[in-house]
Amino acid sequence: MNAPAKTSDTAALMAAMGAAARGAAAALAASSADQRTHALKLMAEAIRAAAPDILKANEADMARATDLSPAMRDRLMLDAKRVAGIADGVAAIAAIPDPLGAVVAEWTQPNGLKFQRVRVPIGVVGIVYESRPNVTADAGALCLRSGNAAILRGGSESLESSHALHGAMVSALKAAGLPEAAIQLVPTSDRAAVGAMLTGLNGAIDVMIPRGGKSLVARVQAEARVPVLSHLEGLNTTYVHAKADPAKARAIVLNAKLRRTGVCGATETVLIDRAVLGALGHDIVTDLLAAGCAVRGDASVQALDPRVSAASDEDWRTEYLDAIVAVKAVDGPDEAVAHIAAHGTQHTDAILTEDAGVAEDFLSRVDSAIVLWNASTQFADGGEFGFGAEIGIATGKLHARGPVGAAELTTYKTKVRGSGQTRP
Repeated sequence: MNAPAKTSDTAALMAAMGAAARGAAAALAASSADQRTHALKLMAEAIRAAAPDILKANEADMARATDLSPAMRDRLMLDAKRVAGIADGVAAIAAIPDPLGAVVAEWTQPNGLKFQRVRVPIGVVGIVYESRPNVTADAGALCLRSGNAAILRGGSESLESSHALHGAMVSALKAAGLPEAAIQLVPTSDRAAVGAMLTGLNGAIDVMIPRGGKSLVARVQAEARVPVLSHLEGLNTTYVHAKADPAKARAIVLNAKLRRTGVCGATETVLIDRAVLGALGHDIVTDLLAAGCAVRGDASVQALDPRVSAASDEDWRTEYLDAIVAVKAVDGPDEAVAHIAAHGTQHTDAILTEDAGVAEDFLSRVDSAIVLWNASTQFADGGEFGFGAEIGIATGKLHARGPVGAAELTTYKTKVRGSGQTRP
């Protein structure tokens, strides 16, 4: 692993990376869709070929990561299947339509002026993330697909894995005739590198995207001198309505909570209509307990099974990222929607019901980036949306919301074509 650089060296390093990224962004904006597609296909192949080196690097990261939580270690860990999945994700990004040049809207004014709004790259995207080495590939590939240069700063715990992935990606850029600086990985664990990125690197960075825990996102939001596209914690709720199909509800709740507990789309709170608490609610709680999930509930839920512990006020505001879930009885959709508004993070929430009217009302009233009906919250994933991959789930309300894929990493310009018009 690289030794931490001195702060003065880090400042010079980051300034040079910013300048190189700005030059690469200009080259990418002028590149063809076919050239970027070819680079992405080569990138997927390079990652597959480099799998032994990537896994070896990950073993070194895992050996050092003894103080991480189980959820963080799960995010960090790579095996042959996950590396293959990373490569498949890059290949999927290569296969999605290129967003650049797409016409968002067009119209003609009475004076004959023709307006056309088209997608263009943002420019240089700075991305700061923790633990997950797959973000190195996902973020780099999505930025390339959308014609943006990327400066990536992964967590120190994943430095070796990210370097191995980045090396494969750079080899593909070079083979495709694109600038190697199109995807740069900060080579130092010096925290001053993040601070330098947040200043914008002398105007080089156009937007910052943090992907990680609450403290990382809070720091980026507080210190950034450039726009921030935030990915907040996933305090997600699944609401079991009185008219839920029992078999669907039991299967979906188990999947939403336990498929992978350490992902941001995992359900952390289950709300169950009091009308079905004694029957369907009992079965759901029993299923969770039998699967090894700790259940914390209100008094009504505790009465269902002696193994349920008492939920505190803090439990309704906790993203566990573990095999723990908070369960509460509610008196219908209004109370469920109010609970989500008071305690959720506007990330992903679901309703389970066979009543279409209640479902549509829930979909309309819950103010979250992703709202589902009769489906697991674990579908909060760019790949499942057909985006190939994602940089994160944006929970803000400006520019992009939900999974941030290639199209969400573009802005637009308006082209106006005239025939000699002057303004009176």
